[in-house]
Amino acid sequence: MLNKNNTIGIIALSGECDRDKVEASKAFFESLGYKVKLSKNIFDQNRYLAGNDEDKISELHNFFKDSEINLILCARGGYGAIRLVNKIDYDLIKANPKPFCGFSDVTALLLMIYKKTGLVTYHSPMACTDFSTSPRERMSEGQERVGNFTVANFFNTINGEKPTYKAEKVYKEGSAKGILWGGNLSTVVSLCGLDFIPDEDFIFFTEDINEPVYKIDKMLHQLFNIEKFKKNCKGMVLGEFTGIDNNEWLEELLKEIAEGMGMPIISGLKISHNKDKITVPIGIQAEINNLTLCTY
Repeated sequence: MLNKNNTIGIIALSGECDRDKVEASKAFFESLGYKVKLSKNIFDQNRYLAGNDEDKISELHNFFKDSEINLILCARGGYGAIRLVNKIDYDLIKANPKPFCGFSDVTALLLMIYKKTGLVTYHSPMACTDFSTSPRERMSEGQERVGNFTVANFFNTINGEKPTYKAEKVYKEGSAKGILWGGNLSTVVSLCGLDFIPDEDFIFFTEDINEPVYKIDKMLHQLFNIEKFKKNCKGMVLGEFTGIDNNEWLEELLKEIAEGMGMPIISGLKISHNKDKITVPIGIQAEINNLTLCTY
């Protein structure tokens, strides 16, 4: 449970961060009554990264050990998380459990922390991409500061709400049970070669941005060519694939997969790089029943 006056730690583990967005997200959480700690490397830059890997790992470990921090929220995605997964002290994390949140490139950390520790992690909005629109952007584009839907769903889910979601489309009817597991498709695939697939039955949720349909095709088949993935995956929940090159091809691909996989597949949930997005706990039990995804 995250209460007012609790501390949110904002950490940079992937791409370099925009100072205005970091400061605006900090101000946003403080306006809601939370305290905020920023990682020491949050304004560092090493090429396209938020500083060097050693500093990132040190701050990640410090944030988990810090008893004052109640929730760890990643600043942004981009690239860099995959560089860290074999350097993390997962025993330290397991001994100091707390919510760890992010999406996109951070998917690599969400899945590996769950795999190595059993700690539920959260595929969620992030500080710079969702909880802040910098002052200069608001002035130039007339954007509202933060999406109310995204904020409400984040806090409700973090505080233990087990929502039921209605999909917009069914590619294949049926029912399936398992833990919720997944995230950004290209980042999930980047873990291939590691021991990252759950040992239990799971419902795979996924989304992506700016990937051509042939790459989505390749990545999905790459996963289903892994025997353990194919055996333990009992259903699929498709979020939004934005910025694709051909919507008709994507529809044909998803129908083809639905016909061939023999499992329920639903789509249209707000798992997305877009402004409105839901927070999905990785590792909680869930059930697909035709158009409905229930969590419990």
